[in-house]
Amino acid sequence: MSHARSERSTRSGAPPYRLTFDGTAVTALPGQSVGAALMAAGIVAWRTTRREGRPRGLFCGIGVCFDCLITVDGRPGQRACLVPARDGMRLSAEGGEGEGEGGGDGDVG
Repeated sequence: MSHARSERSTRSGAPPYRLTFDGTAVTALPGQSVGAALMAAGIVAWRTTRREGRPRGLFCGIGVCFDCLITVDGRPGQRACLVPARDGMRLSAEGGEGEGEGGGDGDVG
């Protein structure tokens, strides 16, 4: 998502969306991904690797890796960088049960 698109949404008067992440209120602009909204709110990790318990969030930001997996409205394994934010979404962290581990740390499984 481009920065210019965010500015247009704000200037158009469209209200921000209200989401929750593990009970914490998060706002998102129309057109923003779930991952971008979490990062803007200062939430940089929402998953841990299986073996090492290392924190993960956005890595590639384009849906190639699996570092940003998150549970969206009860559906686990969603890539936060690809899911468009919608008003009322319930987001929750995942605990290392996703495919791959990404990030190049060798913690695969």
